[in-house]
Amino acid sequence: MQLTELKIKSAKPKAKMYRLADGDGLYLQVTPKGRKFWRFRYFVLGKEKMLALGAYPEISLAEARDKRHEARKALANGIDPGAAKQEEKRRAVFNAENTFEGVAKEWFENNKSKWTPEHADRLWRRIEIHLIAELGKRPIADISTLELLNTIRKVETQKITRGDGHLKRRGGTEVSHRVLQTASSIFNYAIVTERMAINPAYPLRDGRALKPHKAKNYPAITAKELPEFLQRLDEAKTTLQNKLAIRLMLLTFVRTGELRKSTWKDVDLEAKEWRLPAEITKMRDEHIVPLSKQAIELFKELHKISGHREFLFPPQQHRKHMLMSENTINMVIKRMGYEGKMVGHGFRALASTTLNEQGYPPDVIERQLAHSERNKIRAAYNRAEYLPQRRKMMQEWADYIDKIAADGKIIAGKFRKKA
Repeated sequence: MQLTELKIKSAKPKAKMYRLADGDGLYLQVTPKGRKFWRFRYFVLGKEKMLALGAYPEISLAEARDKRHEARKALANGIDPGAAKQEEKRRAVFNAENTFEGVAKEWFENNKSKWTPEHADRLWRRIEIHLIAELGKRPIADISTLELLNTIRKVETQKITRGDGHLKRRGGTEVSHRVLQTASSIFNYAIVTERMAINPAYPLRDGRALKPHKAKNYPAITAKELPEFLQRLDEAKTTLQNKLAIRLMLLTFVRTGELRKSTWKDVDLEAKEWRLPAEITKMRDEHIVPLSKQAIELFKELHKISGHREFLFPPQQHRKHMLMSENTINMVIKRMGYEGKMVGHGFRALASTTLNEQGYPPDVIERQLAHSERNKIRAAYNRAEYLPQRRKMMQEWADYIDKIAADGKIIAGKFRKKA
């Protein structure tokens, strides 16, 4: 005889637990304390099993019968409803423990030793602002391509404000493409660690679903503008240390970060070399910078200022930080009247363009600029590649700069010395 709501409510506790049958394997279990639970009794391969369906009255009689119906359908399809329920619970726990935020943090910690501290900080801020804010609490395995696409599209127009409420910067196409690349790396890590099966970023890899991004080059002056630049640098109202920093960047083509993070132990004036350690270079390879006579003189002058300190360019006012501010070089150049026309990184473009125009071998120039080496095996052996040619080129470049500074004008024709 089937159960009714009246019969269920009237069921009183007894000294021992007992059951009231509703039919087709559904039972109401009544405990000695008066609690009532729904159970479904079934058999798999001749073995009796019991499936918990919930407590009464939280689960009504009608709902219990619906659950019984679903369980019987599963059995008809060869599925053990108890095992399926356990798998569902396991998956729920797994998803709760493997949110996008959790996996992103794990991925970041496993990879941050590859990056400079500054890059790692910038990357994590980008992940927090653009990905975790939208997807952080979601089970990473449940994130779809469309959900990721909608998140990335917000980056293209997102405004980011400082604590004081003023606009700090805007999102844009460059940021959106970088965020997509980062997200893809996180998803790939989740696949390798068996948190998900498919990378939702993969269908977006060609970037066609996003607004196109045109890379912008760093602003840089041309060789024709060098005489005036050098004159303005001499007249600039800034410290001698800052002027020496800019002069050295002009003579050596190092990156701003490499200049700031170099220490006196990296410079060997007797060997006429500046060896940038792998941990401070963009490509994570040691890079040799041959020093011209002029560069050596600048280092000797700089030693009078910072030779007692660890870093070549320590902070000149605030001792809170060990390094010169990353904005110092660009601020000096800006105050010289070159806002939007020149930045510290622009010396690399200036040197590359001028040296190529003057007929120096492109491989020699590229090696001195320490551009990315696609062939990783070759990269392991090329630290000193073309070193004799590079020494000659760097000295001739320094002589060329001296000539410009002395004459106040650009020199027509090739500046390379005859062999």
